[in-house]
Parts: sequence; C-alpha cells; structure tokens
Amino acid sequence: MDVLQAIILAIIEGITEFLPVSSTGHMIIASSFFGIAQDDFTKLFTIVIQLGTILSVIVLYFKRFFQSLDFYFKLFVAFIPAVIFGLLLGDFIDSLLENPITVAISLIIGGFLLLKVDEWFGNSEGTEISYLTAFKIGLFQCLAMIPGVSRSGASIVGGMTQKLSRTTAAEFSFFLAIPTMLGATLKKSYDYYKDGFVLSDDQINLLIIGNVVGFIVALIAIKSFIGFLTKHGFKIFGYYRIVAGVAILLIHFFVQKLTII
Repeated sequence: MDVLQAIILAIIEGITEFLPVSSTGHMIIASSFFGIAQDDFTKLFTIVIQLGTILSVIVLYFKRFFQSLDFYFKLFVAFIPAVIFGLLLGDFIDSLLENPITVAISLIIGGFLLLKVDEWFGNSEGTEISYLTAFKIGLFQCLAMIPGVSRSGASIVGGMTQKLSRTTAAEFSFFLAIPTMLGATLKKSYDYYKDGFVLSDDQINLLIIGNVVGFIVALIAIKSFIGFLTKHGFKIFGYYRIVAGVAILLIHFFVQKLTII
C-alpha cells in the first residue's frame, strides 16, 4: 500500500462509515481494484482507521457523552449482540470479507429494502430509547457482519422499526459505532500481534495518515448525512446501492478486475 492508496481508502471510510451504503463493502472493492485486498496490512488498515471516524463522533457529540450513566448502559446493552456473534462467527465473517460477490448481492438487496424503509417506518417520531429497544438495535447491527449490509444502515433501520425518528435512530447508530468499532479494532490488532505481525515505520505512518483523513472526512459526512436524511429519507441511498451492486457484478464477471480469490 502506498500513500495515495491509503488516502483514498481513508476518504472512502470517512464518507461511507456513517452512510447506509456499507463502508466495509466499499473498502473491499477499492482495495481489490488496487490489487492489495489480500495483503495482511491492508486488512489491518481498513479496521484500524475506524479509530479516526470514532473520534469524529466524539467531537461532534461531545456534550451528549455527559448525559447520564443510563446512556452508557444502553450502549453497552446494544453492543452485547455484536460481541456474541463476533466471537462465534469470526472465522466465517473473515471468509466473507474476501468475496466481492457477497458485497454486490448485499448492496442490491439492501438497496431494495432502503427504497421501502421510508414508506414502512418513515412516520415514526419517537425519541426515547429503552433497554429493550437498544438490544433490538444491537441485533439489527449484527446483520452488518455480512459485507455490504452496512452497520449504520442496519442499526438505523433497526431503530426505526422500534418507532424511533430517523434522526434519533441515526444518532444512536453513531454512538453505537464507538464501542463496536473500537472493539473490532482492538480484537483485530491483538490477533495480528498474537500472530507475530510487526508494523514497519512506513506502515505506522500510513495508519496515522489514514486516521487523520478518515477523521476529517467523517466530520463532514456525519453533519451532511443528518441534514439530508431528515429532509429526504433513504431512497437515494437505495438507488445508489442497487446501481453499485449491479456495477460490481458486471465488472467482476466481464472485466474480472475484482477477482481476489
């Protein structure tokens, strides 16, 4: 991986992490296009740079993190399903991460669902999140373990099925990203450390660049997404996912630039 590739991947991460379009899916496709998807450092890079996007949530919603202990307990309850399923299905999830076809199919199916989300749940105006609601949102978030599903999309839709407003569901999804992504980063880093993977100075510099770029881009993306979602809903993201998924399938089967197995 070179500096330009690191910056491009970080920009993709910053833009897509909090949009319902699947950051993991986009990172897999981009790294596959660069021909570095199977590189161990690339796999670590795509996880570790999530720390920058986590920091963007903390900066934007700094005051909200001092609400009450109840707020943290609800985040913990929502985080529990990801811990359980992540530990149980870790190897299976890793195998899915190497297949662009999985990403494409997930993008298309998720796209059709997003076209109907506003019709099904768009009139909800709830703002209070109970412990049961938090747990159910956490279960929805687990769907994002399938590449292409979108962690933010799954958790936002999960919140809306519990009669939360778009804004409330989206903001809780942002908060839930912090323990989820931090946990994934720590686990993946420990796995690489346990296997004896040692970072070079150049690789450490790439991680720093990736986190800084991801942080800046995510700040802009979050602010823009909340405003757009409140006014326009999910349809544009549904159409985008369908087009992107079909394009990936066409490229994979006819150009074969995305074959990484």
